[in-house]
Amino acid sequence: MFINLLLIGIAGGLGAVARFGMGLLVIRFLPEEHFPWATFVINMLGCLLFGLIFAGINASSQWDPDTKARIVMVLLTGFMGAFTTYSTYAFQSAMLLEEARWMPAILNMAGHTGVGVLAIFAGLWLAKAIF
Repeated sequence: MFINLLLIGIAGGLGAVARFGMGLLVIRFLPEEHFPWATFVINMLGCLLFGLIFAGINASSQWDPDTKARIVMVLLTGFMGAFTTYSTYAFQSAMLLEEARWMPAILNMAGHTGVGVLAIFAGLWLAKAIF
């Protein structure tokens, strides 16, 4: 168990550093005066990488199920989890859609977007009330 936590922590640290570096790179080419390009690009790249990594691991026949599970844990939970949690949300939404589970998919997508924005406003309101 400890080795798994250590691997997730290392991968998460690398994902956070990659996110920071990618953000700096994007801002050099796409100034953020009118739109938060860095976050958008990072989240979309994260979605692409998440799908690519997940499919690649599942398509591989060279690893046993335990090895696949550890690779998923390290790369998707650790690295991608720190790089962007949006990719996890988008992946889960895509899986619900792929399984034709329409209502949970719609609720998941609308909930993350709507409730997420409302939660930001609630946090801002609470911060004003507290501080």
